[in-house]
Amino acid sequence: MYRIVLVLLAALWLGACASTGDDRTAGWSASQLYDEAKSALDSGDYQQAIDYFETLEARYPFGRYAQQAQLEIAYAYFKFGEYDSAVGALDRFMKLNPQHPYLDYAYYLRGLSNFDRGASILDKVAQRDPSETDTATIRTAFNDFSTLITRFPQSRYAADARERMLYLRNVLAAHEMKVADYYMRRGAFVAVINRCTYVIEHYEGAESVPQALEMMAQAYDRLGMTDLAADTRRVLATNVQHFVGAGAQGTPAREN
Repeated sequence: MYRIVLVLLAALWLGACASTGDDRTAGWSASQLYDEAKSALDSGDYQQAIDYFETLEARYPFGRYAQQAQLEIAYAYFKFGEYDSAVGALDRFMKLNPQHPYLDYAYYLRGLSNFDRGASILDKVAQRDPSETDTATIRTAFNDFSTLITRFPQSRYAADARERMLYLRNVLAAHEMKVADYYMRRGAFVAVINRCTYVIEHYEGAESVPQALEMMAQAYDRLGMTDLAADTRRVLATNVQHFVGAGAQGTPAREN
């Protein structure tokens, strides 16, 4: 029995030595871990950067290096294309650091992550119209950028966030109009009016607003509500110049 215990203890000791020997970061300070993680991040080795940042947080959970690592790891996930993980890391950072001086950047990076997270490989290769895809993450990105602008109007990221919101507004409005067109082709004219009203009220200035007014007028015609149809076309005619010049935005550049 004594010999068995000695064998087990020896095995455990050898295993501990082996695991320590395999870990090149053993004995690294918080600053060294952070510097190595940043170096990996800057060189494009995102997986290595993530591993180092996670090790830093695990070994040194308190202090400025761990706090900064929480934000850096989110950026590493974003650059690595792991958008869900980036959003999760940012949610955690915001919860733990509600007064952090870089909170505006956290909202901006969260918006960028949600901006890209819904794009599949097919979307990127075939340039599929984003208004035809699921809009849940697009709406979330819109809300992230809106929060940034509302809470931090002087942020260095606010201008780009506004441009992206204009683009996303047009995408969301176009999506609503595709749904309205679906209802129109199936004779659900009340549903068409409701969708068009939503576009007009929630996406003022969007490129799809004139289309919404015209489709609404057509739906009123089909329902026999000719007075409302005429009023709607009058609004469209009165504001045609405003609609032409408002809200035209191309696709914003992706953050690479």
